[in-house]
Amino acid sequence: MEPITPAALPDRIDALRRTLALARGLAGAGRRIDLSGLEVEVAAICRTLEGLPRPQAAGYATALTTLLREVEALAATLATP
Repeated sequence: MEPITPAALPDRIDALRRTLALARGLAGAGRRIDLSGLEVEVAAICRTLEGLPRPQAAGYATALTTLLREVEALAATLATP
């Protein structure tokens, strides 16, 4: 996967959040979901964040917290029998 540019970072974080929300909705409806590849996107986002100056990276705290909440919501949906 190509590196994510800092300019593309907000859109990529939001796209991942939307993907997780869609996966949660599908899983909640009893559909099978394929989460393969998500770790690649997360790693690319993390690499880009690591390359930013600390103050600039800190500006993504809210978006990353929202992303974490979506991951937790998906995990809770998957854990429900």
